[in-house]
Amino acid sequence: MHSVSTSPRNAYARIVWRWRVVDIVVASVVAVASALLFVVWNVAYLGPATLLTPLLPGLQGLVNGPWFVAGVLAALIVRKPGAAIYAELVAATISALVGNVWGPLTIVSGLVQGLGAEIVFFLFAYAVWRLPVAILAGAGAGLACGINDLVFSYPGSDATFATVYVVSSIVSGGVIAGIGSWLIARGLAATGALNRFASGRDAGRRV
Repeated sequence: MHSVSTSPRNAYARIVWRWRVVDIVVASVVAVASALLFVVWNVAYLGPATLLTPLLPGLQGLVNGPWFVAGVLAALIVRKPGAAIYAELVAATISALVGNVWGPLTIVSGLVQGLGAEIVFFLFAYAVWRLPVAILAGAGAGLACGINDLVFSYPGSDATFATVYVVSSIVSGGVIAGIGSWLIARGLAATGALNRFASGRDAGRRV
């Protein structure tokens, strides 16, 4: 089990900033696979969003979680600074190039969502990769997404809508991107596919 040093200076001094070739390759694979999820969800989300909106305006934020998976999952696997931003940005760029109703704003969303998750991993000095941190990272992406969407997609929204939307996005991020990505990473590690990563070697350790 990893833990952050009692000295913040020591914890941040131990961060390994350099990426290996295998880190880039795997983060890219995660990004491309996530982009395929994005392309499908760009259309599929309309169903649940249509059902949720009449229940309570802003509740459609609950459908946002799948769009945060790339960053959280890549970070959990690669465990290097920038992994969340990189994977989320690449996945969003591919989604934009394939085509969707948001166009270039998709790339902005990817950057913001990746940054939301990245900040959480940074606060833990890229040293704690347990489930609670994954949930917080997903929630961080959800918070960033919620604020970003209020600016670009729902400008002028009232306080009630804004609050419900942001909270819903945070919950969706924590559950779907946080718990979901953690389970996917654990599943991949159990197969031996991640043996070249610390995430794979830690597979047998407790939550």
